[in-house]
Amino acid sequence: MTTPDKQRSRTGPDILRTALRRNAGAMTWGTVLMGMYQAGETAFPIALGLIVEHTMRDRSLGSLALSIAALAVIITTVSLSWRFGMRVLQKANTTEAHRWRVRVAACGLQPVARDTDLKSGEVLTIATEDADQTADIIEVVPLLISSLVAVLITAVALGMASVRLGLLVIVGTVAILSILSVMSKRIGAGTREQQARVARAGAKVADLITGLRPLHGFGGNHAGFLSYRKVSTEAKSQAIAVAKVNGAYAGTALALNAILAAAVTLTAGWLAFNGRITIGQLVMAVGLAQFIMEPLRLFSEMPKYVMIARASAERMALVLAAPPVMTPGQGRPSAGGDLEVDSVRYGSLRELKFHVSAGEFVAIAVYQPRAAADLASILAVNVPPDAYEGVVRVGGQELADLSIEAVREHMLVNPYDGEIFAGTLHTNIDPAGAGRMVSEAVEASMLTDVVALHREGLDHGVRDRGANLSGGQRQRLSLARALAADADVLVLHDPTTAVDAVTEQLIARNVAELRRDRTTIVITSSPALLDAADRVLVLDDGVITAEDTHRNLLTTDENYRLAVAR
Repeated sequence: MTTPDKQRSRTGPDILRTALRRNAGAMTWGTVLMGMYQAGETAFPIALGLIVEHTMRDRSLGSLALSIAALAVIITTVSLSWRFGMRVLQKANTTEAHRWRVRVAACGLQPVARDTDLKSGEVLTIATEDADQTADIIEVVPLLISSLVAVLITAVALGMASVRLGLLVIVGTVAILSILSVMSKRIGAGTREQQARVARAGAKVADLITGLRPLHGFGGNHAGFLSYRKVSTEAKSQAIAVAKVNGAYAGTALALNAILAAAVTLTAGWLAFNGRITIGQLVMAVGLAQFIMEPLRLFSEMPKYVMIARASAERMALVLAAPPVMTPGQGRPSAGGDLEVDSVRYGSLRELKFHVSAGEFVAIAVYQPRAAADLASILAVNVPPDAYEGVVRVGGQELADLSIEAVREHMLVNPYDGEIFAGTLHTNIDPAGAGRMVSEAVEASMLTDVVALHREGLDHGVRDRGANLSGGQRQRLSLARALAADADVLVLHDPTTAVDAVTEQLIARNVAELRRDRTTIVITSSPALLDAADRVLVLDDGVITAEDTHRNLLTTDENYRLAVAR
């Protein structure tokens, strides 16, 4: 996977400049075509004025036919330029949004996490809504330029009829933009806050969905609902505030544009009444006054969209520019599967020391759940090596000197709450499609009954987070995925807490057989897994307090017997 750091955009403006630079070709073509569209639109009332002028003077059928042909050319130009111009711009917009979605997703999928202080739900919002709104800059700039072209052509055409009319359009346009630019800054600030609150509401939903089963279990549904309603209400209030500002902006823009159009029309009428412009020029001026409303509307709305795109780009920069939580090494573990934890102090762990030789099956009986979670986090490199004292060695090399990709290829730590993804049983067991050891993993994890239960077998559909599976089925599916990876070192954290005792006994025997001569570490209190291990390490109060086989410890260590006997 390409590391986004190599092409990092550190700020919102940097992101916008990157988007504009790599779409320069499409934007150039789009600007030319949309400029032709606006020029054609502007030419229509000018042509009408000229037709009226010449018809009243010449009264020739030939001139009338030529005028109709000219109008047909103008209409065709307007239609085709709009069609192809918007096609070019929207394709570039959609492609650019896709690129930024992939960039944000790639940051989330990097082996080294980023220090973003954002929840997964917030990152999801940034990767979707903010990416789309940032890419809108690809359309905004060409539309802004083409609208400017229309305003300039209108000013020149009216200026040729009367300097007063041309100056009125230019001065009026500058005044309108000056007023609206002040309002657009307020929209940008409000939009940033709205996007942040909506993202927090999305993150809250994701958290509630993840913990829905526990909430049902201890009756916390109502409290969860109230916490979400509070966050959602804050997002709603901010959205209403932004909508009010947007409404005021749109209303002000419409009113100012209408005032300018009325001023042009009335001034042209006054000039025609005093004989300073002709009837044809009056028709042209009235037509342009009506036409200019649309480009002025686009022209006046563009600053708002620029501010929204900038606000979204700045939110994307929170992810893309966030530093990694650690700087990994570049080495790779040596062949084999030994693991050494040397004097590690972190969280509830105190001077933790143990060594697992290559090919051993070792169980660690942990009396405090927090210590088990801390140990699993360190081995999974979820905790940077510089965040704890001591050293962890994999294949004889310190963890800090190894690349994260190499560590995770060599050593797999399967958490007790492994995620289940929407798809099929097969895609969950073998996400990469490597096809190795799938059937062996299914048998070892005792997932065979789930496969046999459904006519589709391994192709049976699995809902998001395994919603259509029981707790034990999800746990066995997660275990099957870990076993199918066939890592040199496999660390399992409480892999059988949701299965019955008989199934647990079979799983323990199968795992020991499947992982023969492969390094396997199981953090567990399961008697079946402890008995299947070559030896058991007892982790109590952050240190190893005993080491022996499960059966010997049962007879010699009363605390151990009380902790694990069922």
